[in-house]
Amino acid sequence: MPTANIPVARTLTVATTGASGSIFLKELLLAMERDARIERVNFIASENSLRVLAEELGIGGRTRLVAQLLGKPSRKIQQQANADIGANVASGSYPTDAMLVIPCSMGTLARIANGLAVNLIERAADVCLKEQRPLLLCVRETPLNKIHLRNMYRAADAGATIYPLIPTLYNHPHTPTDMARQFASRLLAHIGLPQLDAYRWKG
Repeated sequence: MPTANIPVARTLTVATTGASGSIFLKELLLAMERDARIERVNFIASENSLRVLAEELGIGGRTRLVAQLLGKPSRKIQQQANADIGANVASGSYPTDAMLVIPCSMGTLARIANGLAVNLIERAADVCLKEQRPLLLCVRETPLNKIHLRNMYRAADAGATIYPLIPTLYNHPHTPTDMARQFASRLLAHIGLPQLDAYRWKG
């Protein structure tokens, strides 16, 4: 079991955008599927993310994305349409415990940082900021220009956590999957859901 004890059911939002790093999304969703403390995950994929998923993981189309990522259907992880700005996560009255955007493109970062909530991902992020709920933006770009850096500062200043998509090496990963799995564990620990099988530095 990847969990310690099973206290409170959590409701989370996970979004993915058009930046490289789909394997990190996959391992995060797999960890969430296994974690009995998580009751529901609202999953949103941007239009641009579909191209990245196809290129990096061989996943095609916008239907059955969750089943393709997990290798099986899920009752826990429910896909939302990015165009549906009337979905549950678009309202502050819906009790979301945290939102994670992984990977987070620089375009998505810019719109979140400047309050341009034109689709469900951006609106859900805006709701997290206004309700002072955890919002983790797993940004993915290099090198960073001044616009990127300013937008990171703006988002952080508004209450988001900038959590760059940088894997650890001190745990001696053997494969990209090892890197992605450890990164997913670090993300979940950051929102109060530590994983028992995660590597921990002992000094």
